[in-house]
Amino acid sequence: MPVLAATQPLRSTLPALHPVPADPPWLIQGGMGVGVSGWALARAVARTGQLGVVSGTALDVVLVRTLQLGDPGGHVRRALAAFPARRLAHEVRLRYFRPQGLGPGERHRPSPRLRAEGGRDAEVLTVLGNFVQVWLAKQGHQGPVGVNYLEKIQLATAPAMFGAMLAGVDYVLVGAGLPRQIPTLATRLSRYRTATTLIDVVGDEAPLACEFDPVALLGADVGRPPLRRPDVLAIVSLPVLAAYLAKDEGTRPDGFVVEMSNAGGHSAAPRGAARRDATGEPVYGPRDEPDLAKVAALGLPFWLAGGQAGPQQLAAARAAGAAGVQVGSAFALCEESGMAPMLRRALRTRATEGTLRVRNDPDASPTGFPFKVADLPGTMSDPRAAASRTRVCDLGFLRTPVRRADGGLDYRCSAEPIAAYVRKGGQAVDTAGRVCLCNGLLASVGLGQRRPGGREEPALLTLGKDLGFLAALAPEGDYRAEDVVRWIGSGIAPSAEHPPTRAP
Repeated sequence: MPVLAATQPLRSTLPALHPVPADPPWLIQGGMGVGVSGWALARAVARTGQLGVVSGTALDVVLVRTLQLGDPGGHVRRALAAFPARRLAHEVRLRYFRPQGLGPGERHRPSPRLRAEGGRDAEVLTVLGNFVQVWLAKQGHQGPVGVNYLEKIQLATAPAMFGAMLAGVDYVLVGAGLPRQIPTLATRLSRYRTATTLIDVVGDEAPLACEFDPVALLGADVGRPPLRRPDVLAIVSLPVLAAYLAKDEGTRPDGFVVEMSNAGGHSAAPRGAARRDATGEPVYGPRDEPDLAKVAALGLPFWLAGGQAGPQQLAAARAAGAAGVQVGSAFALCEESGMAPMLRRALRTRATEGTLRVRNDPDASPTGFPFKVADLPGTMSDPRAAASRTRVCDLGFLRTPVRRADGGLDYRCSAEPIAAYVRKGGQAVDTAGRVCLCNGLLASVGLGQRRPGGREEPALLTLGKDLGFLAALAPEGDYRAEDVVRWIGSGIAPSAEHPPTRAP
């Protein structure tokens, strides 16, 4: 098949740049990774007029593994055909697409990793992976679509955001750290300017400057479709962090998501001396409760996250000055969720029966942030499954750059093989209890790696602590994303300014 010309017309393939509605959404669907908040879920929420969010983590791997599994429905190939630099998209399709999928026992082909020293192939896959998900999420409606990133994954941020912006993303949400650089990066990328990300390197006194040139990646012979700068929402836990970001024009986001400690996925550690309860979970106190009046005084819109699934919670948030709420777990368990259906139904059944435990594990994540783990037999929450897994770090999204004595760079992760971690200067004690989030979360959406001997990576599942929404949403089993939106929004009186939610 011939390589397509990179100079073909762009107008018919790129999304229209619809402006973000003047009134912010009252509901944000949480960006749950990896792949739980995929394009199908984000699109279903955005069709109602609320903010549907794609998880932007590991989308390069999601892209290549979906292609290797035969791209059911042809959705990825349809999105790739709309990418401005046709040659790049075509080459990726040729390299990874397997029409018949993988055969029994076949492993997923590895994909290149991002490195501070550069790596064009990895950057291309990161750009394309984000473009594909956001482009698909935006089809067939004019609702807002966002993408969620982790500040911890610094190497991916610039190329990932550029790919999402090429697809017309409306919002960028960033958590798991303080996103100081994101507003400036968004502005520069929207103008096709080289974006510099400052990378934290263990052993260096100053951050390492890593450049991403969007024009060079696309190629000089490719036109520059107009890009609108997306609104940036910083996910924070306390008003002091929001105030720090808001005080300077270069770090000021367009709004905040104020996340409580009971939210799913990563959460902030408690303030003050670290304490654990009898079950080993971190203990939060009054100092960890955000003063919403201080957040409102900053003059930027904000949303509340963590235990906010319900019409009463939405009403209370709006009464406190919030624009609305962010909800994750209720969407993670709906039909459009990217979570493997068998796992999703098992979680929902146990939660309805009252036998599901979601624990806030302070040790599981290599990031050092507490991470919610939903206990389910056969997954990484099961001690037997965890003990039988051989440590391997073949994805490396949560790796930390480390300066070697000879001046070069290493990359280490506390969930990698212990000997390798220690060889790179880490302490063995820091590996205790660590779980490979990269492989576990990919397995939870059916994209786990296949290991020698027919073994497959066990899944790692995360939810929020508050699952009371199931009594209202799922009394008889399955429910859809639109059901979540309608139920939560039922506390808002219809008016000319706020019409009833509807799916076009």
